[in-house]
Amino acid sequence: MPGPSMNGGEPRESFAPEQMTAREFYGLLTALVVPRPIAWVSTIGADEVDNLAPHSFFTVASVEPPIVQFTSVGLKDTLRNVEETGEFVVNLACEKDFETINATATDFPRAISEFEALGIRREPSLSVRPPRVAGAPAVLECALHSTLRIGDSTLVFGRVLHAAVHREMLVDGHPDSALLGPLARLGKDEWATLGAVREIKRVRFADRPGAPS
Repeated sequence: MPGPSMNGGEPRESFAPEQMTAREFYGLLTALVVPRPIAWVSTIGADEVDNLAPHSFFTVASVEPPIVQFTSVGLKDTLRNVEETGEFVVNLACEKDFETINATATDFPRAISEFEALGIRREPSLSVRPPRVAGAPAVLECALHSTLRIGDSTLVFGRVLHAAVHREMLVDGHPDSALLGPLARLGKDEWATLGAVREIKRVRFADRPGAPS
């Protein structure tokens, strides 16, 4: 069971995975690894039924080639569809779609399309078969690169074939975070919006005071 610790001179509570259920430790991890960007992933299965679901374990996995990665905890419809067809679209999860994104996390039967059930408007993708969310401010169209199963989860890697951003979200040709209004997941049932944005440049070692010339 969790017990007190005084390491570092400050009181801390200790948590050991082997002394907790997997679900309990999952709750701890998702409350500490925050904020997490959300991949709102659209797919289509071999049965031609499309699917839309949020995945909050999402990041960039490679720069060249451009590859993004999301994790499916368990065997979900998104993963089944990606493995069947080899394609998916990451739609940017933004603040204006908060309730709709949450609704797509419902465990609809596989034969039911979230687009249809929730009245979400589609638009065709340019390079893959799964549709985009028409109202999403930005999308990444991806071809499956590979999957990696770890424990009860599967990491899905997708090569970005095409990116599209609504023009009104661009400032000097670059996506503007404040305009995009991205959502993030926290712990429990908590979500976060962007909040204050701070900007600072990295300092090269050669520019540090006293660095050798």
